[in-house]
Amino acid sequence: MQIIEVTGYAVRSAVITMRRTGTPLEFVIFPMLHVALPTFYSQVRIRLRECDLIVIEGIRGNSVGVSALTLAYRFTPRWRRNGLQEQRDELLLPEAVQVINPDVTAAEAIADLKSLPRWMYLLLMIAAPVMGLVFALRGPRAFLDEDLVVEDLPSTLRAEMMADGPVEHAMTGRRDQRLLDALGEIHAERSDEPIRVAIVYGAGHVPAIVSGLWDCYGYRPREAEWLTVLIPT
Repeated sequence: MQIIEVTGYAVRSAVITMRRTGTPLEFVIFPMLHVALPTFYSQVRIRLRECDLIVIEGIRGNSVGVSALTLAYRFTPRWRRNGLQEQRDELLLPEAVQVINPDVTAAEAIADLKSLPRWMYLLLMIAAPVMGLVFALRGPRAFLDEDLVVEDLPSTLRAEMMADGPVEHAMTGRRDQRLLDALGEIHAERSDEPIRVAIVYGAGHVPAIVSGLWDCYGYRPREAEWLTVLIPT
């Protein structure tokens, strides 16, 4: 199942609705990129208004290490010619919908990264701002890279190696588990209610979300809607 599609002319995100037989509750997954066209975020916001609960990503608290990592996508929107925006809560979240954030703290995120070999940790901290500068200078076409494709199951050996790499585990392992625990609680407490629960998380987390809801609770992908994230100029 495709989650992020990259072609020669656009990047698209699949909004995935998951349902379970005999249960009125449904989960709607919004795979996010942290930099996109303003129209992408406005389209997400419109759809979030139709939801009853929003589960959103966001590392809580501040640290120098987390700030260094986020430079990879905070650089790009500062070049106005790119026409791109950084993802921000005020661009996405309707005021009337309840929001919960089960993500890790900044201290926990850095502790996970420091479990990597020291050289790997230092390289990651150096590479993030460099990548952000490259994206900013190249513009939207920098995002037309096949490595940005996200699927529920890796379709190439390279994608499989990246998904199983130590950096990926350090960056997402604990965060994915916190999210799935929160979704499990929502299922246990509210599965008999006809509500729509939005999951607004980075696209890299979505394979774990889909497999977790499927394997643990029996929710299946039932429909998907494509939203355009960016069109390079």
